[in-house]
Amino acid sequence: MGSFSMGHWLIVLAVIVLLFGAKKIPELAKGVGKGIKSFKKEMSDDEQNEQITKTENTAQTNTQTNTQTNTQANTQTNTNSEQKA
Repeated sequence: MGSFSMGHWLIVLAVIVLLFGAKKIPELAKGVGKGIKSFKKEMSDDEQNEQITKTENTAQTNTQTNTQTNTQANTQTNTNSEQKA
């Protein structure tokens, strides 16, 4: 009982050829290959979209921080100007 020997695999292959025919097997393999390629493409697109979203969020956070810093600096400048006047 353990693993299959070469003879077992040949019998399995012969049964598959009988069931699907010699012409259908390459077509099935081609379809599986296209499916895998499409899956990999979608996964890489998702990763790129996540990176873009992270970059946009970081840029938005930096913009908000800069705006707050500029507002605080302007407030201090106005306060200093009022004290001198």
